[in-house]
Amino acid sequence: MRPGVERSVEGGACDGRSELELLKLRAAECIDEAAERLGALSRAIWSQPELAYEEHHAHRVLTHFFEREPPAASWAVQPHYQLPTAFRAEWEPSEAQAPSAAPRPLHLGFLCEYDALPGIGHACGHNLIAEVGAAAALGVRGALEGLPRPPPPVKVIVLGTPAEEDGGGKIDLIEAGAFTNLDVVFMAHPSQENAAYLPDMAEHDVTVKYYGKASHSAAYPWEGLNALDAAVLAYNNLSVFRQQMKPTWRVHGIIKNGGVKPNIIPSYSELIYYFRAPSMKELQVLTKKAEDCFRAAALASGCTVEIKSGAHDYYNVLPNKSLWKAYMENGRKLGIEFISEDTMLNGPSGSTDFGNVTFVVPGIHPYFHIGSNALNHTEQYTEAAGSQEAQFYTLQTAKALAMTALDVIFKPELLERIREDFKLKLQEEQFVNAVE
Repeated sequence: MRPGVERSVEGGACDGRSELELLKLRAAECIDEAAERLGALSRAIWSQPELAYEEHHAHRVLTHFFEREPPAASWAVQPHYQLPTAFRAEWEPSEAQAPSAAPRPLHLGFLCEYDALPGIGHACGHNLIAEVGAAAALGVRGALEGLPRPPPPVKVIVLGTPAEEDGGGKIDLIEAGAFTNLDVVFMAHPSQENAAYLPDMAEHDVTVKYYGKASHSAAYPWEGLNALDAAVLAYNNLSVFRQQMKPTWRVHGIIKNGGVKPNIIPSYSELIYYFRAPSMKELQVLTKKAEDCFRAAALASGCTVEIKSGAHDYYNVLPNKSLWKAYMENGRKLGIEFISEDTMLNGPSGSTDFGNVTFVVPGIHPYFHIGSNALNHTEQYTEAAGSQEAQFYTLQTAKALAMTALDVIFKPELLERIREDFKLKLQEEQFVNAVE
């Protein structure tokens, strides 16, 4: 608890609004004042899409943005933080603002993503995720700089997190200690609707390689072992298995390599598959059953099989009800219309490495409408993510995040509830996994 902080900020203002509400208005104003710069930032990332771990242009654009953001040198930027295309930018009140003998600052993290998809560019709108993270951080900083009295001890941290679409950059950063000592983290993802939370699933990916024996397909096929047959059997095994899958499980894959010439028995084939489930516990069950399908195909075809897991599993996103309720309250004040809680908890979702973050620090990952009904991972969504119309919704979301961060700073009881929600959800997950 920070004695007197909540009381002094929540005290009445001359126009009847609390000082906290006025601070929130100031945060929104700061975001509006930076709208042109923020839009240019997003457009620069969108116009030059880059794949996971190769986001050199986006990384340069973002680090330059914070290095040059007025007033000069207000952000301490580490341009290559733990990964070549990751960064960390920090701001905290000046020594003149900071109270003497202050306790440890509250560390609030705002996350930016900026990798694209192969072939279709920013069809998941990660340019807008980068913009939201940057804008929300600017809003919080601007509000706190305008306080007439020393603000509470706080540090605003922006983390540039590459490789969400492939590899899991946030997981790399977790393992490197980037999220150590963060108290709450914020980000938002473009979608077709406004949802404070969606139950993003745990995900595991595998590369499956079959090794057979080449032979002439017409002259002496009996001398060969057909690795393509193994791949097709594996694909069909999983298709048959779908009848026994739970409705919440997802399996999808491709045959990446199936041979080189029809008159050569394929000696090698390769598949890539993704498995998704609502929890890590269920994901382990699904993965085991799928791997049995792969091995059965090898046995039937006489081939040998190699199953290699991806570098990281993506965990399911843990909900933090106290945090997303505060976000919804602020969003509604800005005119955001959210889908119902029932729709939110039972709607379709994907997977994200932010799930792993929610297992180490409380966080929020809302979804926001960008003015289009196009679906993510389509050419139409790429176009929508780069449109001017998307800018209004992106900055509106950034304002809601900044306002929620101010609630966390100035309402110690909210922070305690957020921490308690985090602990309870983590205990539930660990208990379930321990039982399994």
